[in-house]
Amino acid sequence: MPGATPDNDVWIERKSRTAQRYLEPSLLVGLKGRRGGRRLEDNGWFDERLYASHGGAVPIHVDGTGVVAIATVSGLPQQDDHELVVEALQTFLTQDRSKNS
Repeated sequence: MPGATPDNDVWIERKSRTAQRYLEPSLLVGLKGRRGGRRLEDNGWFDERLYASHGGAVPIHVDGTGVVAIATVSGLPQQDDHELVVEALQTFLTQDRSKNS
């Protein structure tokens, strides 16, 4: 996308790793970590070189199997990154259902 930089690749890796570790969207991990005015990043065990608690990574769950992938985007504000992934997944699921009807 216009404005994307090599840094976006690093953000994708870090957000994906966060969603994989916690098995929930990276935005949710960050929101939970900020409860009570705190920052997840302030915890000594949260390595910002490896993880990012910003929106944009959503685990893909398959019933009976668990997490099989992480859908991740980077380059927009974190809420927009998250919403883009959710919108893409909703579109995919809607199209998949219409094909199977």
